Amino acid sequence: MVREIYKNHYPKPHMPCVEPGKILKGQKALVTGANSGIGKAVALGLAKAGASVAINYVVDDGTVDRMIKEIKSHGSDAIGIKADVSKEDEVKAMYETMLKAFGTIDILVNNAGIQRDAPLDQMTLAQWEAVIGVNLTGQFLCAREAVKEFKRRGVVPEVSCAAGKIICMSSVHEVIPWAGHVNYASSKGGVMLLMKSIAQEVAPFRIRVNSIGPGAIKTPINHSAWATPEAEKELLTLIPYQRVGEPEDIARVAVWLASDYADYVTGTTIFADGGMTLYPGFATGG
Repeated sequence: MVREIYKNHYPKPHMPCVEPGKILKGQKALVTGANSGIGKAVALGLAKAGASVAINYVVDDGTVDRMIKEIKSHGSDAIGIKADVSKEDEVKAMYETMLKAFGTIDILVNNAGIQRDAPLDQMTLAQWEAVIGVNLTGQFLCAREAVKEFKRRGVVPEVSCAAGKIICMSSVHEVIPWAGHVNYASSKGGVMLLMKSIAQEVAPFRIRVNSIGPGAIKTPINHSAWATPEAEKELLTLIPYQRVGEPEDIARVAVWLASDYADYVTGTTIFADGGMTLYPGFATGG
C-alpha cells in the first residue's frame, strides 16, 4: 500500500544544479558528537560541501564556537546544540532547536559514541548501559525524530532527490569480534541491523539510510593505539593498506553518502578501514 501511495508522489531522480564542490548546497545537517574526532571532521566536511550544520555536543572546551566560525567562513551556517543523545527528552529538545533555527533537516549523521572498556567478568552494568545508551539507543532516538521530519516534508527536488538521508556511524566491529570490548562491539552490531531495518522500512518514502564502518582512525578515543611509533607499528599489522586513517577519510565518505551521487545506495555499510575487514592474518595463514 505504501508503495502504491508514494510511487507517483516523488519526482524521478535527478542531479540538481549545484556549484562545484557544493554538492550539499541548501541542505540542513545534524551531526551528533560533532565537536571532536570523526564527528568534527564530518561536520566540517558537510559544511564545506554547502550544508548548514547543527553541531551536537555534550561537553565543550570552546571547540564548538571555533567550528561555527570556520563553517561560516565557508559560506554555510552553523549552530551548536548541547544534548545527551541517550536521553529522549534532550533529543526531542535538540530537534526543536534545530528546526526552529534551520526550518528542517535533510541529513542526520548519527556519530555520537563512547567506549567503557573492561573484560567481561569485570564489566559493570553501568559500563554496559552507558555504551548501549549512547551508541545504540541514541542512534534510534535521533533517527526516529529525523524520519518524522523527512516524512512530513517529503522530497524537495531543488534540494535533493531524497526526502532525507541518515548516516549511522558504525565500526569494523559490527562484524569483527572485540574481546575486552563486548559492550562496544554489541552496540555496533546492533547499529548494523538498526540501520538495515530502518532503511527497509523508510525506503518507499525516498529516505536513504546507510552506515560507515571506520577502522583505526586517529581520534582522541583511541589515541594510545597510534600515539607512539611502537604502537602504530603494532596497529599496522591489522591494516593491509599500511596507514592509520584520518578523520577526513570518514568525512569524505559521509559527504558522498549524503549527496545525490549516492541516491541509489541504501541499507549498506561502507567500510573505510584500509582493509581491516579483510582479516589480514589470513594473508599468510589459514
